[in-house]
Amino acid sequence: MIIIGLTVLFVSCEDTKSKRIRAAVENQMTVYPQSTLKDLYKNFFQDRFGPGHLIPDTAAAGNYLRSELASIDKASGAYYEPTGWEGRFYRVNLSVITENIVPYDVYFEAFIKSVNQIVSPTIEQWKIEWNTIESVIRSMNISLPDYEKDRQDMIDMLQNGDFVVHHSSLFESHYSPHYRIIEKNIFEREIKPYF
Repeated sequence: MIIIGLTVLFVSCEDTKSKRIRAAVENQMTVYPQSTLKDLYKNFFQDRFGPGHLIPDTAAAGNYLRSELASIDKASGAYYEPTGWEGRFYRVNLSVITENIVPYDVYFEAFIKSVNQIVSPTIEQWKIEWNTIESVIRSMNISLPDYEKDRQDMIDMLQNGDFVVHHSSLFESHYSPHYRIIEKNIFEREIKPYF
């Protein structure tokens, strides 16, 4: 009797996870219809790993951010949007700085604090999670450019112990993404009040 109850609970949790993954994919494809599998991967990856893989040191991160701000004419997209299926982080558009909505210092401090909030999975844990996510994406029968090639590239990458990808050139040419990843609670406490 207990085993049956636990099995039902496990199946229910898996159903909920699949539904949330599906909803996150549908949202991305609605907002960014030129997404590829790599762009979907990046969204889910950011939800698990946050910005930590981007910051070798604070001074370099600040210099890079200022350089990026100086080089962009317009950062397209929403001011902020949740990542992945759990929404642990937000992608916060640099336009919130260029349009004087959020002060640079507040934005940068929230970004740096977000790095300290990360509890990253192991590469093996991430492989398992990505395989689950990718199987949901595959079941959705979405027409994604170069799907099989991107899928194999990611399998090879993960087998080699790598896990970071950049947006696809298709995504970048259509959307010109300029954002940083900020942890959900930090965002809601320190950035969202400016809106």
